[in-house]
Amino acid sequence: MEKTGQPVEEYLAGVTPKRRREDAERLVPWFARITGRPAEMWGTIVGFGEYHYRYASGHEGDAPAAGFSARKAATTIYVYDGVDAHRENLARLGPHTTGVGCIYLKDLDAVDLDVLEQIIAASCAALGDGPWTARARDGATD
Repeated sequence: MEKTGQPVEEYLAGVTPKRRREDAERLVPWFARITGRPAEMWGTIVGFGEYHYRYASGHEGDAPAAGFSARKAATTIYVYDGVDAHRENLARLGPHTTGVGCIYLKDLDAVDLDVLEQIIAASCAALGDGPWTARARDGATD
């Protein structure tokens, strides 16, 4: 994954529907505060910070340490250590669905933002220093 250099504001201006754009505009400063990093575009992901990963297969690269994407159907929050690592907090989050490493939110106002902050902060902390070598679906960060 690579940074695109696209201004975040330009990406946000094109987000539809309007509700999703408004949620994304709220999330940018919120993620920046949590991570201590500015927003940068990684494709269609608004990313904050970065980490290097290396898999046993030899594949390696860089990705944002935290991020989200404003999709039409839902806002996607990326948790790079996998959603299973956050099971207890997800039970308290409010309405959402999940994938292996994604939390899908249809209504930002319906979730507990304090709980979401705990999930994002813990996910970033799990990356630690140095290469992250396990995939989220493996359920480990060794």
